[in-house]
Amino acid sequence: METIEITVLEDIELDNPIFIEALPGLGHVGKLAADHMIDELGATKFAEIYSPTFPPQVLVKDEGIIENMYNELYYLKDVGEDNLDLILLVGNTQALSPEGQYLACKEILEFVKGYGIDRIYTLGGMVTGPTVENPKVFGAATDEASVELLKEAGLDIRANDGGIVGASGLFLGFATRQGIQGSCLMGETPGYFIDAEAAEAILNKLSYLLNFEINVDKLEERAEETRQMIAKAQQMEQDLINKANAGNADDLRYIG
Repeated sequence: METIEITVLEDIELDNPIFIEALPGLGHVGKLAADHMIDELGATKFAEIYSPTFPPQVLVKDEGIIENMYNELYYLKDVGEDNLDLILLVGNTQALSPEGQYLACKEILEFVKGYGIDRIYTLGGMVTGPTVENPKVFGAATDEASVELLKEAGLDIRANDGGIVGASGLFLGFATRQGIQGSCLMGETPGYFIDAEAAEAILNKLSYLLNFEINVDKLEERAEETRQMIAKAQQMEQDLINKANAGNADDLRYIG
């Protein structure tokens, strides 16, 4: 069985695009930021990704229509003053297991490399404690030059401070091995609710790094939509865990 199945919806040509990963994670900070970029900047979906590494479930929306567990790829052309092309990876899930994470991220990166990406930004959250009024943005990168760019943008650089779990870390790890520069932007968050403030902080730093402008007025509205979606996913996941435990099956864990 294939690790991922990619359905290409539109054949596109891009000029050395920057790849931005923003799958669900702590506080759903990265996902919220990227979803807002897609809406505000008018990104176009060009591929859908399905995988047996994703949780074995579907979501049921308010009107009774199901939604698959999937990732999506969007593109933007000529963004900001530097006319950058971007590819954004978003979705409603990450892979379920550590092995699935490794395989899915590796194959997704191989796919987007075909469009000539020359830099990666991964977006996520970093749990630091209680809620703060003005969240900081922490950073880590694949090389010294990228770290210097993060410092210029006013990020707090992580040093000897644990790891970056899930897709946000793995994509950078693969980038290092393949000579692609990459950075991770992590918004300060308590991690237990959908954090629009941390998403806004990340967007402000990313827009500085990539030299574009974006209106963040609708972020809280999108945060509420994301809260509802995540609540459904978590309830279905808990139902699966309860059924597995009741049947003495292996516990199902979600890597976030």
